[in-house]
Amino acid sequence: MNKPTNDKIGLNEIMKRAQEMQKKLQDIQKQVAEMEVIGQSGGGVVKIVMTGQHYAKKVTLDPNLLKEEKSIIEDLIAAAINDATDKIERNLRDKMGGLAGIKLPDGIGDLPK
Repeated sequence: MNKPTNDKIGLNEIMKRAQEMQKKLQDIQKQVAEMEVIGQSGGGVVKIVMTGQHYAKKVTLDPNLLKEEKSIIEDLIAAAINDATDKIERNLRDKMGGLAGIKLPDGIGDLPK
């Protein structure tokens, strides 16, 4: 027995939607790669400008911070990097959730560490 032609129309529609979704995914990847975020710590005494590809472009330290112990400065730099990374991942998660029409919960869609 022959299958109804509606199956072909359905498959064509699925393929069309998959291609549209792939295009949207590529657009999101480009937007994320081009974005820049500012991670901060210590109330803004340390600022890191980071791209969506996780490259640090600029580090700004408040001059008064340089009077602190080395370990404190190191901790604040690490915290600012983590803040920037979290902002990138939240932005990506929000954009990816919009792709499917849903907002993904925290922890879902995170990049492996």
